[in-house]
Order: sequence, then structure tokens, then C-alpha cells
Amino acid sequence: MGETREDPVVDLRLDRAHSARIYDWFLGGRTNFAADREAARQVLAVFPSAGEAARMNRAFLHRAVRHLAREGLTQFLDIGTGIPTSPNLHETVQEVVPSARVVYTDNDPIVLAHAAALLHGRPEGRTAYVEADVTDPDSVLRAPELLATLDLARPVALTLNALLHFITDDGRDRAHAVVERLKAALPSGSALVVTHGTSDFSPLATGRIMDIYARAGTPLQLRGEAEFRRFFDGWELVEPGITLAHRWRPDEPGEPGERGRPTAAEAVCYAAIAVKP
Repeated sequence: MGETREDPVVDLRLDRAHSARIYDWFLGGRTNFAADREAARQVLAVFPSAGEAARMNRAFLHRAVRHLAREGLTQFLDIGTGIPTSPNLHETVQEVVPSARVVYTDNDPIVLAHAAALLHGRPEGRTAYVEADVTDPDSVLRAPELLATLDLARPVALTLNALLHFITDDGRDRAHAVVERLKAALPSGSALVVTHGTSDFSPLATGRIMDIYARAGTPLQLRGEAEFRRFFDGWELVEPGITLAHRWRPDEPGEPGERGRPTAAEAVCYAAIAVKP
């Protein structure tokens, strides 16, 4: 008799906090467990506006991709997708351009387990999911699912939302090298959308947040404005340029207004869009 082949068992380590599930909890999602909620409460204890900061970051992403869709971009590559939270990126852009094509990428088995939720877009468009690690950008760019969905000879909107602060440099400037490789693969007219945590405004609180994530096994590297700006080298920033997430075109049509007027210390997340000349 032949051997029965079984799929490998993936240990999701539900007894340890995970960054994607912590973020899910801050966004009001349900894909989180006791360890994640405990870590999130520890973050809130040192930074009470953490949940609002996560929601502001997510709202920026919606404004950004909606803006790019209105500007004529029809292809989107979202790296570091995270656990699906409706409205997802394809839902937002396909409201503007029903034929838009979206590829989601993550290397997390937790996200993979929920990826089916990302694949139900408008019938005119197309969505796909790639399991790959952004620290090996060629594994993303050469993935068959990506190449079957996107035409890399035509402009692509690349979104790196709350991702790059999880790539520590380790003395090798890894995050910037990854972004430069991705940028080089995209043609003129492509766009780069990035949000990134910073300690520029709340160094004490963000230092404690970094400790919490490090204990959970997910080290963070928060970056200042100059380091953030380098991600866009050679590309043209879209007005208003580099700003905090909630201050990037807060009155963009179709986006609910932000509640109140958050301070820089409450936002702790830079955001920007740039276009390749």
C-alpha cells in the first residue's frame, strides 16, 4: 500500500502573543486569543491611545488606496497584509475601479488560515494571495500567483502598511534594502504607500511598547522622520508629503472624519505616498 501524505501541522503558538492578532484586537477583530489580549492591555497601560492609533493607521490606508484608484491605478500589491479586516484593500479600491487587481502577501500561517476572506472581490476584478517573506523580496516578485494577477510592466501601487518597523536592521540597513529592491521592480507611474511607527513624539511610551513586543518574540525598530523619508528616495512625494497618518488628507472624499483632533504623541505613525517618475 502507498503512504498517505498528510499536510504538515502548523503550530500557531496561540499561547504567545502575536503582532497580527494584537493589531486585530485593536481594530475590534475576533481573531485573537488570551495572550494577544493580555499583551494589548499591557500596551494600553503604557499608551492608552494605541487602539485609536491603529484605527487611524487603517483609515489612512483606505484613504490612500482610494486616492490612487481615483488617480487611475488599477493594480495593487499589499505586502504584510495581516489578518483580514473588512473593508479590506480590494473592497476599497474595487468600489472605485471594479476591475482592479489586488495581490496580498504575508508569511504568517495565521494570515494564510484566513486568506480565503481576501479572495472574494468584484467579478470584474481579481484578487490573489501569496505566501512569501518580504525580507526575501524576490520570493514575492517571482511568485506565480503574483505574476498571474499583476502585470509588472504596468504601474502598481505597493502598500507596506505598519510592516517595516517589524524588519530590524541588525546593522545591515535591511528594511531600506528590501524597499529599494521592490521599488526597482516597478515601472514609472507606480506608487509606494508606507506607514511606520516612530518614537519621535512619545519616546518613553514607545520604548515600553517595544519591550512588550520583544517579550512576545516580535522585536520592533521604530524609525525617525529622516529614516522614514529614505524609503521614498528617488520617488516624488504626493502632497502633503510626510506627515502623521491621521493628517494625510483627512477630508479625502468618501472617508469618515477622524474623531477629535489627535495629537502627534497619540498617533506615533508616519505616513506618506510617493510616485515613481
